[in-house]
Amino acid sequence: MIYYLNIGSNLDDREGNLWAADLRVAIDVGLVVARSAIIETPAWGFESENAFLNMGIAVESTLEPLEVLDIIHSIEHELNMGRGHRDSEGNYIDRIVDIDIMAVDDLVIDLPQLIVPHRHLPNREFFLRPMAQLAPTWQHPLLHLTALQMLGELARKNEAE
Repeated sequence: MIYYLNIGSNLDDREGNLWAADLRVAIDVGLVVARSAIIETPAWGFESENAFLNMGIAVESTLEPLEVLDIIHSIEHELNMGRGHRDSEGNYIDRIVDIDIMAVDDLVIDLPQLIVPHRHLPNREFFLRPMAQLAPTWQHPLLHLTALQMLGELARKNEAE
């Protein structure tokens, strides 16, 4: 299976944090077969003076999706030194590393702990720009739009606002 992951960081050595997470994914999940460029975007879902760096990676793995989810949560926990990505009230906060599963091949998964494709994939530039670089013709199995088409739709929506 090909997993499309997004790695983000907005604290400390942001680029170094991305590469540390990339290395851990390569060791613990599978072969990294592609990487997007690193992009910088403002924090999403909360106010922060710290912009995020994000990078998408495509990982070939024989592991099942819930196994990969457990592994990336473990990597996040370790690299964030035990600090979560939400405060005590459930609000997003700055973080050293955040790893999201954007998609897994053309699978649709709807479980309490994992929704694939990521529910916010069509609406987050920091997901779509890397995804469009990794797999421009990958088609969302529910929306039937490619990553490039979703990025274009989001750009049009943002221009209209």
